[in-house]
Amino acid sequence: MIRPSAAVLVLASLLAAACADAPTAIDRAAPVRGPAKVTASAAGGWVYGSYTNAYGSRAYQLWVPAGYTGATAVPLMVMMHGCQQTPADFAAGTRMNQIADARGFLVLYPQQSVFANASSCWNWFYIANQVRGSGEPSIIAGMIDAVKAGYDVDAARVGAAGISAGAAMSTVLACTYPDKVRKVASSAGLMYGAATTSIGGVNAMTYGSIYDPTAEGTDCYNRMGSNRRTIPVLVFQGTADPYVNPLNATQTVGQWTQTADLTTDGADNGNVDATADATVSGTACRAYTQSDYRSSTTGATVVRKYLVSGLGHAWSGGSTAGPYSDPCGPDASTLIANFFGF
Repeated sequence: MIRPSAAVLVLASLLAAACADAPTAIDRAAPVRGPAKVTASAAGGWVYGSYTNAYGSRAYQLWVPAGYTGATAVPLMVMMHGCQQTPADFAAGTRMNQIADARGFLVLYPQQSVFANASSCWNWFYIANQVRGSGEPSIIAGMIDAVKAGYDVDAARVGAAGISAGAAMSTVLACTYPDKVRKVASSAGLMYGAATTSIGGVNAMTYGSIYDPTAEGTDCYNRMGSNRRTIPVLVFQGTADPYVNPLNATQTVGQWTQTADLTTDGADNGNVDATADATVSGTACRAYTQSDYRSSTTGATVVRKYLVSGLGHAWSGGSTAGPYSDPCGPDASTLIANFFGF
C-alpha cells in the first residue's frame, strides 16, 4: 500500500510541475538514437544501460531470463514503475523476473529521472508526452529498439505493463508506438489523454478525467497513424484505492473499447463497446470481478478488467519485498503474462 506521506509527496511533485513550463511537442521530430549500451550478459541477471535522444536521457535495467541463449526470438515485457519507485522496487514487488525466468522472456524496466520529476513519476499528463516522436515516449521507444538490437526479441510479442503513472505511460506508448508495443496492462492507471497539465493529472487521479473516453479513444486511434492495430488491454483497479479514483478504470475501458472499435474494422460502428460481454466473479484472497469486452465480429476479447474488492493503490497479488504491492488479491503478474501470451 502507498503510505499517506508518500502520496502527499507525489501530489506535491505534480503540483510543483504545474508551475514550470511544460515541454513543447514537436510532432514530426525524428528522435536521435544514442548509444544503446546493451552488452552481453550471462542469463539470469541484470544488464544496466541508458538511452539518449533529442528529448533527454533515461537509465534502464534489463532482466535477462535464466536459460536465455539468443538462439530463438523471445517476448519482451516493458515494466513501467510508479511514482517513488525504482526498477528494482518494481521488480521485487511484482516478481515479474521470476515469471520471466520460468517462461523465458526479457523484462525491460525504464527508469524515470528525479531531474524530470522529483517523485520519479512519468510525466504522462503533458501533451508533449502524448505524441509520437516527442518526449518520454520517444525515449522509451528508443530503449525498446536498443534491446532489440542487442537481443533476439520477437517484435510481435512486446507488451507494456505499469502501475499508476507507469500505467498511464504504458497506455501512451500503445497509442503512439503500436508498432513497438502490442499489448498493455494498466494497474491503477488512467486512460490516454486523461489530462494535459500536471494539475489536471492530479484532478483526474482524484475524481476521474474531465475528458470523454470515446473522444480520447478516437484520438488514440488517430495517433496510431499508419501503424494502427488492435491492442489487447488488461485493466486492474482496486475499489479501495485512495489516490486513483476507480472511475479511471471505467474510463480506461471506455477509451480502449472505442479505439478497438475503430481498429477492428475502421468504422465507428459499435463492433466493440464499453458494455461487458461476459462477467465472472471469484476470490483470490480478495473478491474480484472480471469483465471481458469482445469484438462482435471475431469474438476475441480485446479488453479485460479486474475490479478487486478492498485493494488499495497497489499491485495485486504482489510481494511485500517491494513497495506499492499487496500480496492479497489475484496475481496480476501471472495474469498479465498469460494475457500477453508470454
